[in-house]
Amino acid sequence: MIEAFFRYEFLQNAFYTGLLIGLLAPMLGVFLVVRRLALIADALSHITLSGIAASLLLAKHVVFFQGLNPLYMGLVFSVGGSLLIEQLRNAYKYYKEIAIPIILSGGIGLGVVFISLADGFNNDLFNYLFGSVIAVSRSDLWTISIITVLVLTVIFLFYKELFFLSFDEEQARVSGINRKLINFIFIIMVALVIAASMRVVGILLVSSLMTLPVAAAMRLAKGFKQMFLYSVLFGEIAVITGLIFAFYFDLAPGGMIVMIAVFILLVVILFEKTFWKAGRLFRKSQKPS
Repeated sequence: MIEAFFRYEFLQNAFYTGLLIGLLAPMLGVFLVVRRLALIADALSHITLSGIAASLLLAKHVVFFQGLNPLYMGLVFSVGGSLLIEQLRNAYKYYKEIAIPIILSGGIGLGVVFISLADGFNNDLFNYLFGSVIAVSRSDLWTISIITVLVLTVIFLFYKELFFLSFDEEQARVSGINRKLINFIFIIMVALVIAASMRVVGILLVSSLMTLPVAAAMRLAKGFKQMFLYSVLFGEIAVITGLIFAFYFDLAPGGMIVMIAVFILLVVILFEKTFWKAGRLFRKSQKPS
C-alpha cells in the first residue's frame, strides 16, 4: 500500500482527508455527547443526503450542476438544517430534543423524494452513502482542510464558553455568555464537518465517528481534556486502520472505519472491567487479615 500511496493521488487524498476527519469528528463529538446531543449528527447527515441527492438530480437537467462538486450542495443543506434545528430548539423551549427527529425525518424524506425523481440510486450516490477511497478528490481535501482550520480556530477562541455551555447552559447564560451566538457557531461547525466527512466515512455512518471514539474515551479519561485526547486518538486509529482494510479488501471505508471504532470501544470496556476487577482483588489482598 505504501508504494501505491506515493503513486496514486486518490489514495493520498483519502488518507489526508481521513486524518483530518479523524481529528475533527471526535473533537466536536465530545461536546455533542456531553451535551446529550449526539443524535444531531444523525439528523444533519440525513439532511446532507438530501443536498447530495438534489445536486445529482440537478446535474441531470442543468449544465451548471454537471461540473459542480455535490459536496457544496450538501454543505448548504447541512448548514441550513443546523440553523433549522436551532430555531426549533428555541421554539420548543421545554421539549428541545424534538427538533432533532423533526429535521432527521424531513431530511430523509426529502432525500428519498430526490432519489426517486432521479430514478433511483447511482454509483455516485452509493459512494456518498457509505464512503469511497477512490471518490475523494483534491477539491474535497482542500475543502476539509479549510474546514479544519475554521473548526480549530473556533475551538481555540471559544473553548471556555463551549465547555461552560456543555455542562451548565443556564448558568452560562446567567454568567453573561452569549449562548445563542456560541450555539449558532458550534452547530454550523458540526454541519460543515458532517458534510465534509461523507466522502470517506459516508453520510449514513459519519455520526458513528462522532460518538464511538468519544464513548470509548469516556471509559478511560479522568478529565475533560483527557477525553479530547483519547477521542482523537481512537478516531485516528479507526480511520487509518479502516482505510487500510478498505484498500486491501476492496470494501466501503465507512463500514470498516465504524467497525474498527466499535472494536476499540469493546476492547476499552473489556480492559476497564478487567483492570477494575484486578484492582479490587489487589486491594482485598492488601487488607490485613
